[in-house]
Amino acid sequence: MTAKHVVHHIPVCPFSQRLEILLALRGRDDAVEFRVVDITRPRDPELLAKTRGTTALPVLETPDGQILKESLVILRYLDEILDGPTLRRRDPLEHAVESMLVAREGPFTSAGYLFVMNQDRARRDEFADRLLAIYRDIDGFLREHSPDGPFLFKGFGLAEAVFTPMFKRFWFLDYYEDFSLPDGPDYDRVRAWKEACMTHPATHQVTEEEIIKLYYDYALGAGNGALPEGRRVSSFTFSSPWQDRPWPPRDKYAGTATDQALGLLPA
Repeated sequence: MTAKHVVHHIPVCPFSQRLEILLALRGRDDAVEFRVVDITRPRDPELLAKTRGTTALPVLETPDGQILKESLVILRYLDEILDGPTLRRRDPLEHAVESMLVAREGPFTSAGYLFVMNQDRARRDEFADRLLAIYRDIDGFLREHSPDGPFLFKGFGLAEAVFTPMFKRFWFLDYYEDFSLPDGPDYDRVRAWKEACMTHPATHQVTEEEIIKLYYDYALGAGNGALPEGRRVSSFTFSSPWQDRPWPPRDKYAGTATDQALGLLPA
């Protein structure tokens, strides 16, 4: 049994950041104990026993030993049990509206991660267009339901907590793919929402430099602690603090830099 709720997580994981944002908004950082999982190593058998063999993170363990999986499930659970106003809208219609926006997060996240992991330079525009189409869809949704903004409703809520970690992870697209939202009316509303989300004081758990350095291997097509060909150390390693590493090369299509050049091993 645990004394309080425990979240087993990867520190830089966007799905964990959703929970951190909720706790920051409530002023309850002490309500949950975060236990770090090193994804560059085999999973702890004790944790695997608790999760019945699954490896996806985060995982929440309740004080009586119950296991909850899936970040949105965990987010909604903590939102309900913590003291204070909930992130989710209490009005049924408003909650339905925010749920329609939250439902767009899966395709949005998938499009961004497939884009950064693409290794075929000739397909870059294809992946960019796919992501831009989703941005336009979100822009239209926000114009319909919240034309004045900047948030979906009056303040930072459930939809914002769900999307903001992805907005911040997509710094890797700015860096490795030189991606940015085009100017123009098709993107103005979603751009305002994105900027309001990213600058909110409860969302500063990660930095752009941290994301760029740790997600370098994703830009080479190797996710979740996998190693690019010719490398011995993952960019997600804990043994080399990201603050001490040089910035990675921006041209991901040129192949990987060495472990030494990345500051992952001594030169």
